[in-house]
Amino acid sequence: MKVSRILPALALIIFLGLTSCSTESVAEDSINSIEVPVAPVAKQIEIEIMELINQHRILEGLNPLNDHRTVKAVAYTHTDYMIEVDNVSHDNFFQRKQSLQANASAAIVSENVAYGFSNAESVVGAWLNSPSHKDNIEGDFTDFDISAEQNNEGKWYFTNIFIKR
Repeated sequence: MKVSRILPALALIIFLGLTSCSTESVAEDSINSIEVPVAPVAKQIEIEIMELINQHRILEGLNPLNDHRTVKAVAYTHTDYMIEVDNVSHDNFFQRKQSLQANASAAIVSENVAYGFSNAESVVGAWLNSPSHKDNIEGDFTDFDISAEQNNEGKWYFTNIFIKR
């Protein structure tokens, strides 16, 4: 393979590997080039989580949030990553934020993550009992979506992303 074909791909891999959560600006061309995968079909547990969150928001006098396929696709990539590295985290949040700014017109992006809960009620209950997670659920957002995936042992991992457009 020619070096001229390898260098651009290698540069992209290095760039993505070195980018961390920060407020540094990135050239708009690189933000617009972030590809979003196709979102998987919603699972029953994901639908239930979204319904519980919207029910809570309505009870608090807040607007219900709209589901958003691009948000779901980005959430899915992070859930898949957490399963792959066997760690619950907000790793690479800045990249997800950039992707949603470029591909979903997001002005504000926030997320909740979780692991090990076996049903929608338990994970939403845990988030509502945590002040920072509850702040996200009750935040000034317009759209959201969730990814819930199981690892090989059947343990659930969750990524819930909120955006304001």
